[in-house]
Amino acid sequence: MDALEIQSDESPGGARLLHLNGPLTLNTLFEFQELVRKEHTKGLILVLEGVPYMDSAGLGAVLGAYASCQRHGQKFALAKVSQRVRTLMQVAKVESLVPSYETVEAAETHVTSNAQRA
Repeated sequence: MDALEIQSDESPGGARLLHLNGPLTLNTLFEFQELVRKEHTKGLILVLEGVPYMDSAGLGAVLGAYASCQRHGQKFALAKVSQRVRTLMQVAKVESLVPSYETVEAAETHVTSNAQRA
């Protein structure tokens, strides 16, 4: 089983960044869910360039993080989504639901500019 490594830091604009490295699957998503639940004071950006694949449980965890941010009035975005993960989101018909950006900077602009108006 491959491990999922998660690095958490803050963007220059104050958004919370979670850099995921490894597959996001039923076997690896518990630490991810725990980190997402920890704090709801900032917008959240998931950087997925290091995620080679995710299963339906992983996708559900990402959607759960999005829903949690919405419930707490926080902005949410994905950045650097790999083609394989993007395809999964298209097949599941959720790609238009979750804001997704090519770069971390673009995601940060979305998350921090909207958060300042809230």
